[in-house]
Amino acid sequence: MSPKLTIMAAFFLQPIAFGSWLPQIPVVQERLSLGPAELAVALLGLPIGILLMLPFAGQLVGRIGSRNTLIFGFPVFLALVPLPVAAPDIVSLFLLLALLGIGLSTIELGLNVEADVIEKRGTASIMNRCHGFWSLGIMTGSPIGAGFLALQTEPFVAIGVLSLILIPVSIVVCRALPFHDAPAVETRVKSSWRLPSPAILGISLFVFGITMTEGAVADWSAVYLKDEFATAGMATGMGYVVFAMMVSLGRFLGDEAKERFGAVMLARLCLLFALGGILLVVTAPAAALVYLGLACVGLGVSVGFPLAVTAAADLGDRPAAENVAILSFIALLGFLVGPPMIGFVAEELGLRSGLATLLPPLLLSILLAGLLRQRQGA
Repeated sequence: MSPKLTIMAAFFLQPIAFGSWLPQIPVVQERLSLGPAELAVALLGLPIGILLMLPFAGQLVGRIGSRNTLIFGFPVFLALVPLPVAAPDIVSLFLLLALLGIGLSTIELGLNVEADVIEKRGTASIMNRCHGFWSLGIMTGSPIGAGFLALQTEPFVAIGVLSLILIPVSIVVCRALPFHDAPAVETRVKSSWRLPSPAILGISLFVFGITMTEGAVADWSAVYLKDEFATAGMATGMGYVVFAMMVSLGRFLGDEAKERFGAVMLARLCLLFALGGILLVVTAPAAALVYLGLACVGLGVSVGFPLAVTAAADLGDRPAAENVAILSFIALLGFLVGPPMIGFVAEELGLRSGLATLLPPLLLSILLAGLLRQRQGA
């Protein structure tokens, strides 16, 4: 395969096993007898692990290169994915998710830096399509996880076997990525602890509400459908599948749409869809309308992070790996704040009110979308 197709294949493979974990969240919640607030605290483990690792991940990618990061990082990440479903209590669930977050942050940073290097060596934009394949991967993993539920398969065994299948495939794909010594030097990180520049801070705040929404849907959509509409089996996990499917569609169309409408207009139009989708989800009287709302949310948040990654990598004030690490660090605060915020509100007012807290951050993203104009050439 060409380098472009190879990196897209890597983006596709990375979230498949992780996607199969998401429909299992209500099962783990029920097995451990966790309330919404307790589940929210436990789920904090993943973003905390990501945030703790990202400064070091930026240095790692800069030193050994994004290709080597992926070759060695894929097996470690996939070995960690099955562990949370086997957690015996809330503390171990938190710690295992934190460990998974450490692996996740490293491999996702490697993927984004590698995609940026390959994009710069080519003649066409590929970042949106790369993230489209990532969404396609998680969309593949989520129904697999829902299928495990329908078959009443032991979750640890099922996700473990899936991870074992993916490890050799991922190694073969990552070893097929091209060597690029010069870009590896260019992306070497001098220090990931320097204060972020105003430019990268603004781009990161733009994507904050988007990542908050993505994290909230991943953690709470299955719980919401189960608790509010008494769904069971595959119907519980299909909400996230619909969301991921529309994220994937939006990203596959995103590069062409960006050329036609410009980054700013594209971002604002999509975010309006996300706002409308959240409103529909929190007011829906039936599960079918929740699925429709989640589809709108998925389309709405689809292009935000890829646009932000390209903008951060193109700033030029720091190596690309460092800027992307800073972007990821700040943007992933959305994943850190969103799920527990929803859980604590849900504990007092219900999940509908909890999910409604996503509306103000999305409005902020719309207001900050203008920052993409100069960076993206829109």
